[in-house]
Amino acid sequence: MAFTTTATLEPDDSRRLAALCGPFDQNLKHLEHRLGIRIKNRGNAFWLSGPERRVQAGGALLSRLYVETGERDALDADTVHLFLQESGVEEMLSADEPAPTEDVIVTTRKKTIKPRGANQRRYVDAIRVNDLNFGVGPAGTGKTYLAVACAVEALENHAVNRILLVRPAVEAGEKLGFLPGDLAQKIDPYLRPLYDALYEMLGVERVNKYIERNIIEVAPLAFMRGRTLNGSFIILDESQNTTIEQMKMFLTRIGFGSTAVVTGDITQIDLQGRQSGLVHVLDVLKEVEGLSFTHFASKDVVRHLLVKRIVDAYARASRDGSKSIGSTGVAGPEAVEEGRAG
Repeated sequence: MAFTTTATLEPDDSRRLAALCGPFDQNLKHLEHRLGIRIKNRGNAFWLSGPERRVQAGGALLSRLYVETGERDALDADTVHLFLQESGVEEMLSADEPAPTEDVIVTTRKKTIKPRGANQRRYVDAIRVNDLNFGVGPAGTGKTYLAVACAVEALENHAVNRILLVRPAVEAGEKLGFLPGDLAQKIDPYLRPLYDALYEMLGVERVNKYIERNIIEVAPLAFMRGRTLNGSFIILDESQNTTIEQMKMFLTRIGFGSTAVVTGDITQIDLQGRQSGLVHVLDVLKEVEGLSFTHFASKDVVRHLLVKRIVDAYARASRDGSKSIGSTGVAGPEAVEEGRAG
């Protein structure tokens, strides 16, 4: 039997109530769909029905969103989507591992970053605790952005002396041809997402100054061989495009006082005829202590809602065998979903 409860939102303000419900009650419908409950209202009185835990979570979220209407004129579907993730409601209802209850904040000179949802909070917690961390999942889940935020925070807190940004120079199924310029200019297009995050957190002038002083270094993966990196925060981005040998080489570069974060999406492998080092390492290191694996899924996407739907559509196509996604060594979507650990 469905559990029913009533929530009365105060003050009774017609403008705020209209903002909460959205045009044609689209925000309420979004909550109904995501939580699996029914919501009806008359004025500021709301009736919620469904499984008890879901109804209670929905009532709490309605109250939080109503508070938000006091600070903005409207709540769109994207805002409701982000509040659902930030609240940890879905994880509380479905995850085996409880979400962290305390707030997790990453503080940098120019910006304070608050992870969205329990999985992102566990990811940040893991990075702060472990020397080696893997963030695996689809585009838009915050893997790289949060890694850069943690790196900047560590640098500003003097926990590390430098930041190293590494990425395999593998073209995404395209032939870019000869790239002129020095080393930094050649690999700049591949590292643009990392630069954008750094600019946002440190400012363009400071980033350029740190690059000149070698406090921030960008390097293609091939140039890591033979180095030992102490006191550094190292980010290997797009690691699904490393070979097995490259991944092993990178992981053995980690020195004392260093933190490494490896990010990648095993559904977007651009290697031709070779197994992905990321897919391989997820199996090889699964029993090794002292490192963390965070597996993101489509519901962790914090970009436009359409991105989540696109990720889900490709996952269904892969399961059905109707489309070929990636290259040799690509694991199925089940590997993205499994072990939603933090």
